[in-house]
Amino acid sequence: MFPIAFDPIYKYPVQQTHRFPMDKYELLPVQLLREGIVEKTDFFTPQPIALQPVYAVHERDYVDRFVQGRLSPKEMRRIGFHQSPLLAERELLITGGTVQGALMALQTGIAFNIAGGTHHASYDHGEGFCMINDQAVAAQYLIDHKKAQKVLIIDLDVHQGNGTANIFQNRNLVFTFSIHGKNNYPFRKEKSDLDIGLDDRTGDELYLKTLFEILPGLIGQVKPDFIFYQAGVDILYTDKIGRMACTLQGCRQRDQMIFQLAKKHGIPLQCSMGGGYSAELRTILEAHANTYRAAADIY
Repeated sequence: MFPIAFDPIYKYPVQQTHRFPMDKYELLPVQLLREGIVEKTDFFTPQPIALQPVYAVHERDYVDRFVQGRLSPKEMRRIGFHQSPLLAERELLITGGTVQGALMALQTGIAFNIAGGTHHASYDHGEGFCMINDQAVAAQYLIDHKKAQKVLIIDLDVHQGNGTANIFQNRNLVFTFSIHGKNNYPFRKEKSDLDIGLDDRTGDELYLKTLFEILPGLIGQVKPDFIFYQAGVDILYTDKIGRMACTLQGCRQRDQMIFQLAKKHGIPLQCSMGGGYSAELRTILEAHANTYRAAADIY
């Protein structure tokens, strides 16, 4: 099948009032195994990332203060979590899983992280429940270790990948591409290499048409030898904060398009799951499971 990072510390140490449906991190692997989409041997427990690769994309002072639990109350309010050693440990595990998965994808063609997609983490600060930008760390890691020469980051979460754009704004070996809700968070957007902002209530037809018209040509233009894909499912019409109007089928077609293009061009791909905040947990699980179903069909 394909390698999937799954860390055992699946629950963030947060208060119950947070709207993040954290149980998806535990339940999604169960769903995938039940359906036979993957096998137990496809899952791997990541190792925490060393700090040196994190320093390559984040300010050292910020990283050290986060890991040591020394961020200010104002900084933590911007992130949205309470500071704790477990929170730092899990963020390093998530990032380690994305880096390890990327290295595995060089051999298998594709790899996943059940968590990840922490695209709001910028060079010198965290925000929006993101502290270390897992795909940014992994992209720079591949470049620094001569595993890739040109990386394309495709961010299809409903929220712009502002942190990723901030980190790579002056680094031409990583091309950042984001399709997002133009009126949604973050309300002050960063500048990706290519940004497409869509109106509220955009549905399947326009969303898929936009992606289909842009992505094949973009791959030809950028000529990446590795792709990172942020596969947020908060574009669904059922999402509590997404403000889009895509269906489960449309979301699955989106994923199929990404995977088909990557495989057609022989480009290894690492996928992190990103956001999803529908009112019913089963809808979130179904949407995320569809991403794996699409990959199983193509790979």
